[in-house]
Amino acid sequence: MRCVDDRGESVVLDAVLGYDVHDPYAVTATFRTDYYEVVWTFARDLLLRGLTDPAGEGDVHVWPCLDSDGRSVVIIELSSPDGELSVLAPSADVTRFVNRTLARVPVGTEGEHIDVDQLIDLLLAV
Repeated sequence: MRCVDDRGESVVLDAVLGYDVHDPYAVTATFRTDYYEVVWTFARDLLLRGLTDPAGEGDVHVWPCLDSDGRSVVIIELSSPDGELSVLAPSADVTRFVNRTLARVPVGTEGEHIDVDQLIDLLLAV
């Protein structure tokens, strides 16, 4: 993945997409620097839709695009009170990741992977 600054310059970014079947509606994007790690969690469906069409409202936006060399990329734009980050990821890599999540938990079966009793226990413990 590459981070894009306000001037359109990009630098390589140490980033990893993650998926946990116990949180089947979500994906994570973990960004690492020499000093800290930042984890963003957002809807898997947002990433899936963003492969072909602009998607997202609020803090996370995802859309397909071509980079300056004409390669197919997915742009993931993250916004928080602390700042904004625009990330370019090769479309093929994001597609492979999404397909792996869909192989583990197909769309429409997410609810089968949620332990409702555990969720209720967690909510009542607060």
